[in-house]
Amino acid sequence: MGSVSTVGRVAALGAVIAAVVLVALVLFGRGGDDYTLTARFINAGQLVKGNPVQTGGTPIGSVGEIRITPNGQAEVELKVKGKYAPVPTGTRASIRQFSQSGIANRYVDLSYPDRKVGTLDDGARLDVDRTSTAVDLDELFNTLDPPTRKALQGFFKGQARQFRGAGTDANEAFRYLNPALSSSSRLFREATKDQPTLERFLVDSSNLVTTLAERRDDLSGLIGNLNQTTRALGDQKVALASSIQRLPPFMRRANTTFVNLRAALNDVDPLVDASYRPARALQPFLTQARAFAADAEPTVRDLRVTVRKKGKGNDLIDFVNSIPPLADIAVDPARRNGQTRRGAFPETVQAFKGGAPIIGEARPYTTDFIGWLDDFSTTGGGFDAMGAYARGHISVAENLPVPGSAVKRGQFRRCPGAAEEVAPDGSNVASEEEARDLDCNRFQRATGNAGP
Repeated sequence: MGSVSTVGRVAALGAVIAAVVLVALVLFGRGGDDYTLTARFINAGQLVKGNPVQTGGTPIGSVGEIRITPNGQAEVELKVKGKYAPVPTGTRASIRQFSQSGIANRYVDLSYPDRKVGTLDDGARLDVDRTSTAVDLDELFNTLDPPTRKALQGFFKGQARQFRGAGTDANEAFRYLNPALSSSSRLFREATKDQPTLERFLVDSSNLVTTLAERRDDLSGLIGNLNQTTRALGDQKVALASSIQRLPPFMRRANTTFVNLRAALNDVDPLVDASYRPARALQPFLTQARAFAADAEPTVRDLRVTVRKKGKGNDLIDFVNSIPPLADIAVDPARRNGQTRRGAFPETVQAFKGGAPIIGEARPYTTDFIGWLDDFSTTGGGFDAMGAYARGHISVAENLPVPGSAVKRGQFRRCPGAAEEVAPDGSNVASEEEARDLDCNRFQRATGNAGP
């Protein structure tokens, strides 16, 4: 029993020692999880041990020891938590501040490159070409000359006078401004998560502003013209309001048009496909047309001189201007032969209206009239080596009818076009009304018959 008690006491003492060692390791030991970098800055920028290390607004570690190098630079130990290690090659470190006021409000921001091409080993060092230090407000004020600092002081004093006695109203305004500020805070928080993209945006914006500054004269003219345009639109606000009121129906009709146009474009595709071969065939013609256009330059140049030549009374435009205006004769009424008469165009229109019944009456005889002109103008003759000759033609089609049919007799009132064969649809047979107006018999025809 005595030996057992001695062994138990020794085992209990060992367990206590092991527990103490474990607690010490948990509380004071690194446990092998920390990843350390060393960054050299031109100055420490009021960093202190324990300041946070962040990337994109996310805390990933803290500042460790801060030492001064022999050349007066600050060597800062950056401890990164294991789950955020290792950091990529090309990382930059910057000392920043949470606000313009406060003590120990600095932090180290790590900016990762756009593309990850490797990682830094534990204990790696970032030299001063990969680091930057925050600019304090005092340093900014020191860059200003005395007149500028004096004007800035006046600005702050003016701000104080602006809110003097209006604190309640200002607080009420800020209360309504709070949602906008909260939204802006969330916006900037999201923007800073992708810091490389934000930096590119700021650099591109700077380039844009610089380019605009170099073209400030053109920009000034543009703004002046825009001011005149806006003023002109303001003077026509009634017409502008009417146009805006008509815009929704127009957009609805335009939407329907565009929808129909989409279907029309599909229908045009076969035409475009079929145009490939003709387009290739046109290439030789276009080549020749190019040469023709080059040869036509002297002609066009001479024509330009003819149409418009410097001087007075020596070109085509001056000649046309010397002719009385056509509108005076053709359109406007004028006093002629002691009477007021209408212009030529109104008289012509009235003449056509008055002659419409006569033209309508003669229209059915067009075919016969043209045939008469043909026979009247030529006898069917011509010329050969022996001289002039003529031909004669006798038609006995109606005297020699088809066997079994009688000879047509007593046809003295044929309608116009009755010498033609009856069309299957009866389109060349006069109607009863037309036959009555023309005083003809629509059943009297040279060939066939229009009915009983």
